[in-house]
Amino acid sequence: MLVNTPVESINFNGCQIYVKRDDLLSEAFSGNKARKFAYFLDNDVTGKRVLVGHGSPVANSLYSMSALAKLKGLQLDFYVDHIAEQVLLSTVGNYAAAIANGANVIDLSKASDRQELSCIEYIEQKVLPLRDDLLFVPEGGRCEYARYGVHKLAQEIINWVSDEELSELRVFLPSGTGTTAVFLSEYLVLHAPHIQVFTCACVGDSDYLKQQFTYLVADDSFHPQIVELDKKYHFGKLYKPFFDMYKKICASGIEFELLYDPLGWMCVEKLLNSEANVPMLYIHQGGLLGNATMLPRYQRKYGKE
Repeated sequence: MLVNTPVESINFNGCQIYVKRDDLLSEAFSGNKARKFAYFLDNDVTGKRVLVGHGSPVANSLYSMSALAKLKGLQLDFYVDHIAEQVLLSTVGNYAAAIANGANVIDLSKASDRQELSCIEYIEQKVLPLRDDLLFVPEGGRCEYARYGVHKLAQEIINWVSDEELSELRVFLPSGTGTTAVFLSEYLVLHAPHIQVFTCACVGDSDYLKQQFTYLVADDSFHPQIVELDKKYHFGKLYKPFFDMYKKICASGIEFELLYDPLGWMCVEKLLNSEANVPMLYIHQGGLLGNATMLPRYQRKYGKE
C-alpha cells in the first residue's frame, strides 16, 4: 500500500518550486512506476504466476517490475531487444538490481524463433497465447491499470493545494509514454480545473507523445500541455546542458535522475521565463537507481566538475 509523499520546496532561478517527493514512496518501489503499478500492489493476482514486461535492460521499469514481482510472489519475465556487454558486466543500476530481485531478462537477439518480430509482437504471438497464468504489463506501464494509482496521486495533490490554500497551481513532470501525465491531467481537469498539468516529450517528439495520450484518453480536452524547447534532444544521449542542469538541481539538496529530469527542469525554466508568478509543483518520479550507471558516463565525457 503506497503512502502519501511529502512536498518540499527548493529555490530554482530565484523562484520557489515545490517538489512532490514520489522518489520517497518506498525504498524498493518508488516513483512513477510505483504509481502505475499500484493497482497490482493493492489487488489480488490469484491465478497469475508470471509477470511479463518488455523494454530497455537499463529501464526504471525493469527494476520496478522486478520489485513488484518479488512483492507479489511472481516470476518476472522481461523481454529486451538486446543487452549490451557493459550492462551484463555492471554490478550497479537497474539491470543488476532487477537480477538480484530474481528477474528473468530475456535477450531476444538470441532467440531462434524471433523472425524479426519486435518485442511486443514476440510477446503477443509467441508468449501470451501459450499460457493463461501470465500477467502482461506493456512497456513503461502504459495501460488502463495505471489510472488507479495516478488518480490517487492526483487526489493527494488536490488535498495539498487545499491545505496550502493555493488558488491555482501548475504541475510539471517529464514524460516517456505520457501515461502518468495524461491520467493525472484527466483527473485534475474533472476535479480541480485550477490545477494544470504540463509535461515534455523525453522519448520521441511531441507528436509521438500526443499519440500516446490519445491511446489512453481519447478526449484531448483532458490532455496535459506539452512544453517544447527550441533544440531537439534524443533520448539516452549525453548532453552537456543536461549534466549542467543535473548538477544545478541536485545542489538544491534533492537528488534527481539523469534521463528525464534534466530536460524536465529545462522546460520548467522556460515556463518560469514566461510566467513566474503561478506556483509550480514538480513531481519527482524516482529513477535514481539509474544514476549509478548514467553518472559515470557523464563524468567520463564532461568531467566531474
